[in-house]
Amino acid sequence: MKKWKSRLWCLGLLLGFLPYADAWAQDDNHFEISKNLDIFNALVKETEMFYVDSFDVDKTIRRGINAMLGGLDPYTEYYPESEMETLRLMTTGEYGGIGSVIRQRDSKGRVIISEPTEGMPAAKAGLKVGDWILAIDTIDVSQATSQRVSELLKGVPNTTFTVTILRPNEKKPREIEITRERIVAPQVVYYGVRQDSIGYIYLQGFTDKSAQEVKDAFLDLKKNHHIKSLILDLRNNGGGVLEGAVQIVGLFVPKGSEVISTRGKLKQWDRTYRTPVEPLDTVIPMAVLINGGSASSSEIVSGSLQDMDRAVLIGQRSFGKGLVQSTRDLPYDGKLKVTVSKYYIPSGRCIQQLDYSHRREDGTVMAVPDSLTSVFYTANGRPVRDGGGVRPEFEVEEPQTPTMLYYLAADTVLLDFVTDWAQKHPKIAPIEEFQVTDEDFEALKRYAMEKNFTYDRQSAKALNSLKEVAEFEGYLDEDSTLFAALEEKLTPNLERDFDRFKDQVKKVLASEIVKRYYYQSGNLQEGLKDDPVLEKALEVLADPELYAKTLSAPVDAGEETVATTDGPKK
Repeated sequence: MKKWKSRLWCLGLLLGFLPYADAWAQDDNHFEISKNLDIFNALVKETEMFYVDSFDVDKTIRRGINAMLGGLDPYTEYYPESEMETLRLMTTGEYGGIGSVIRQRDSKGRVIISEPTEGMPAAKAGLKVGDWILAIDTIDVSQATSQRVSELLKGVPNTTFTVTILRPNEKKPREIEITRERIVAPQVVYYGVRQDSIGYIYLQGFTDKSAQEVKDAFLDLKKNHHIKSLILDLRNNGGGVLEGAVQIVGLFVPKGSEVISTRGKLKQWDRTYRTPVEPLDTVIPMAVLINGGSASSSEIVSGSLQDMDRAVLIGQRSFGKGLVQSTRDLPYDGKLKVTVSKYYIPSGRCIQQLDYSHRREDGTVMAVPDSLTSVFYTANGRPVRDGGGVRPEFEVEEPQTPTMLYYLAADTVLLDFVTDWAQKHPKIAPIEEFQVTDEDFEALKRYAMEKNFTYDRQSAKALNSLKEVAEFEGYLDEDSTLFAALEEKLTPNLERDFDRFKDQVKKVLASEIVKRYYYQSGNLQEGLKDDPVLEKALEVLADPELYAKTLSAPVDAGEETVATTDGPKK
């Protein structure tokens, strides 16, 4: 008895000690913060005073800030006062300007128009892709950086300025008067009807207005096109405002449905988000398209609809970002965008894939292996997993893009060729009918060869590395014929590779041409041609029995559904 009383007394003493231990630990942490801030402050002062060369203190400290925050996760970032417009654009999609993407053409600083937006001041004023911006009012920007030109193009809505441009294949500059407008970047890039009764909406991002855009598109499709089912395309949608995701889910599920809950270090900040308004339609069959570029708010929408058995998901596994950021005010009108919590969708799972809190010795981040993920269940009892993004019911692989096409799209060769092509063709056929001819393909190939277009080949680099190792270890002397054969096959050959990837090159060329005449909406529509993920969605929605079976509880709840392109199998 005495022994038990002694143990209970020790336990009570320990429990009474814990609050003080926690307070001491907190005080110790505060001391470490103060100590390291003093060290950092002294380092900056001493280095600025005694370093052999002069250096930009602002840039140096900014590098230190970026490295410190980058060691936490990619989403925790510092925005000084000068970058507030960037942060505001991320959340609202609004700015004052002309509505065009610009790009720096080369190292000399020549900035050109690369993508005017339909209906915006740049397009209405007649600016074209390839136009070299020489001056803005009286300021010479012919050799300026894209950042400098962007700063001058933006401004207060309803202010007018003159831009001087030089159009390709013209010798005399043009002066064009443009009035800035309040630019609201549209998030619903395109919507329309497929197979007479299936609605399609493509959403490119989440701002505080994206839900209203989806709502307007859906109501138009129902009222004027009498759709019977809906495809919501979230592929390559990197996310954005969390509330926008909740509102979009709320268009299709009952009011008051839980969409996500957030949990972080500060328990008073934990929240549960429920749909705030009456829905538009809770029964229309839905398919949501996702891929590896679908992240954050895209995963909230797709994962929540999956957990509620409200939509069938089609495509590839999503990115896996289950982190929530909030902004905090800083001195001198700066802001910190900091990760404050993780979010959990209705089944209770968190889809965060990368573990930023535990890194390897080299600093790289570890992904949660499938073997360590846990099973959760949808409203109907279908098994789903956490820790690796959102996995669709129907996984459809898209063809891999050859490396050459990435370089072709990024290089000015394609841009210049299409600029010349468009100047010779005042108009083209409607998007549904337009096709790139073999003659157009051959012309692009000749043009690329004339301009000495080059591209990187990872396979050739890997072979050279292997040759160096083999030579060092003495294997190359024994038999070099194998390496010679591989080298001949893997060495870049522009004409051969153009012919090898002819279909893909023609598709990239078609997209760039169509974009010149039908802008971003047309570019998207062109990309939907021969789209295997879209075709699968149309197939599923056209088969009510398959759709219903996919969202129904498994026959044996203990078995996990395996998603295939043929449908769910056990």
